Amino acid sequence: MDSAPTELGLPSVGPRPEVAAEPARYVLDRGIGYSLWVFDLGLACCAVELVAAATAHEDFRPLGVGPFEPDGGRADVMVVAGTVTDKLAPAIRRLYDRLPEPTHVISFGSCANSGGPYWDSYCVTKGVDQIVPVDVYVPGCPPRPEALVQGILKLQEKIEGSVRS
Repeated sequence: MDSAPTELGLPSVGPRPEVAAEPARYVLDRGIGYSLWVFDLGLACCAVELVAAATAHEDFRPLGVGPFEPDGGRADVMVVAGTVTDKLAPAIRRLYDRLPEPTHVISFGSCANSGGPYWDSYCVTKGVDQIVPVDVYVPGCPPRPEALVQGILKLQEKIEGSVRS
């Protein structure tokens, strides 16, 4: 009989231990889209609908959307609601640059999307996408509060798709 100790080696998980961390990585990556903190940049009429959506907590909690950030310090999502003027554009860009990475933007309403009914004014920016990259456009003048919920769902789908690839 051989009394030499047997080397056990490292334990393995399942038939393919080299990808054992993959399920955990999937869960963590998926969680990114379901733990969003929102920074509300309400500039005009659509901001009222944004507040109406934000006060309906029962709509946001199942989505994993946290409290609306007053200064954007921990925000993942900036929601621009209302008319963007040329004078406000640099301030919006500075706020966007202050947000932690990765930053997502939802353009909420016709004015934020394209200038809305004021598109031909000399002082209106023709959409917030002229200043910052936009992930989701929510149409309407003004959009209903439920439209913001749909916009967040679309953003979560987009985040999940980019994490997987």
